[in-house]
Amino acid sequence: MPQSADRVLDHAPLFREPEYQEMFARKRAEFECPVPDDKVAEQGEFTKTWDYREKNFARESLVVNPAKACQPLGAVFAAAGFSKCMSFVHGSQGCVAYYRSHLSRHFKEPCSAVSSSMTEDAAVFGGLQNMIDGLANCSSLYQPDMIAVSTTCMAEVIGDDLQGFIQNAKKKGSVAEDFPVPYAHTPAFVGSHVDGYDNMIKGILENFWKGAERTPGTSINIIPGFDGYCVGNNRELKRLLDMMGVDYTFISDASDQFDTPSDGEFRMYDGGTTIDQVKGALNAKGTISLQYWNTRKTMDYIAEQGQETATFNYPLGIRATDAFLMKVSELSGKAIPEAIRMERGRLVDAMADSQSHLHGKKYAIYGDPDFVRAMAQFIMETGGEPTHCLATNGTKAWDAEMKEMLAANPFGKAAQVWAGKDLWHLRSLLFTEPVDFMIGNSYGKYLERDTGTPLIRLTFPVFDRHHHHRFPLMGYQGGLRVLTTILDKVFDKLDADTIIPGVTDYSFDLTR
Repeated sequence: MPQSADRVLDHAPLFREPEYQEMFARKRAEFECPVPDDKVAEQGEFTKTWDYREKNFARESLVVNPAKACQPLGAVFAAAGFSKCMSFVHGSQGCVAYYRSHLSRHFKEPCSAVSSSMTEDAAVFGGLQNMIDGLANCSSLYQPDMIAVSTTCMAEVIGDDLQGFIQNAKKKGSVAEDFPVPYAHTPAFVGSHVDGYDNMIKGILENFWKGAERTPGTSINIIPGFDGYCVGNNRELKRLLDMMGVDYTFISDASDQFDTPSDGEFRMYDGGTTIDQVKGALNAKGTISLQYWNTRKTMDYIAEQGQETATFNYPLGIRATDAFLMKVSELSGKAIPEAIRMERGRLVDAMADSQSHLHGKKYAIYGDPDFVRAMAQFIMETGGEPTHCLATNGTKAWDAEMKEMLAANPFGKAAQVWAGKDLWHLRSLLFTEPVDFMIGNSYGKYLERDTGTPLIRLTFPVFDRHHHHRFPLMGYQGGLRVLTTILDKVFDKLDADTIIPGVTDYSFDLTR
């Protein structure tokens, strides 16, 4: 056997061993009804053409590798940002295992969430008993201060009433009558993870604010949105706000929950927005959302409570960070200190230093609507061209907003916006209208291998690289991080293209 205690192989070299190669060959011959290699190659070449692109973009009922996840994932992430809050997903165990593993693989941290363990019986007769037993077990085993309930497809298809179920569970003694159990309906077959995040944040605020009287104060609420880089971003934003002397509350802050230290103590819960902070957030002067498309319902609800509101699209780069800080200054009455102005100047200087390597580069950007907008704007600040901007969960309104922003900038006039399209659509775009680089998440890896377009990983999820999320993308320091990441790929590509000594290696960048 190739694998033994004395010779432990990782999966990549293990599957190259003769035993596995023989097994794969038998499987292909006996079960996969293989097509001759020349036919496969011929079809592969056809899929790179404009003719295939037209057929690809004409499909309506099939989605291939969408750049989004489902609503409950966003709800689980949102709940993780509250102190001692356990996420309770009303649905099957398999669904919840997916949400936990998805977040754990990105953050390299445990993600706690429980399930009502609905099976075939519950699908037929309803999941009330599952809710009663599940809430009791969750409270007893994990001792949370709050349980945030969301739903999967199964519970939504049969129409389970969360409010009624939770009330019945409390009457049965699963948890105390005054124990906070906010909830959100998050059907996975519509919307995406950003909608699930929005629904859960709104559900938690409603749970604590409903019926309470607002006494306007001077503090500011910050809602980060669904952000796989929350560990670095939230801490960077807090640093900037502290430098300004602003009184603020982060609503859903998962930065500590997904970055616990290894010091001999297991932390099921760490950090996060406390219940008292959530209650007090009603009295804030205003609330700022860092990602508009993540928080539309939440911000409408907050505005109804009488607060001032402002929304941004992932404050990354010069212009977006400027706008965010100026709005904070306006709401808080606090001046932007000279130290922050110096950080801005250093980022501008760094961009100018590298401008010759970035000017005119073409990019395909994919991901959530706010991220794609922010990254496209930053790319134009560097003199690059965001040729393809794709968001599977982008709406017609996002499409129109993007086109307006891009048309106003000379580097964006030739850009194309692709709302509702997936990564198989992007593959056709990369073959028919090639770009220099892609910016997105780990799911672009196979597009990189297939089309030869270098991938820059800068958004959730990043599975095949470690610790990117610990560094900020937002703010001026975050902008410097993004700039460096892009430049590293630019120079990697340059090195790869000039690698043959005496033939292509004619660069003198290592002179003494």
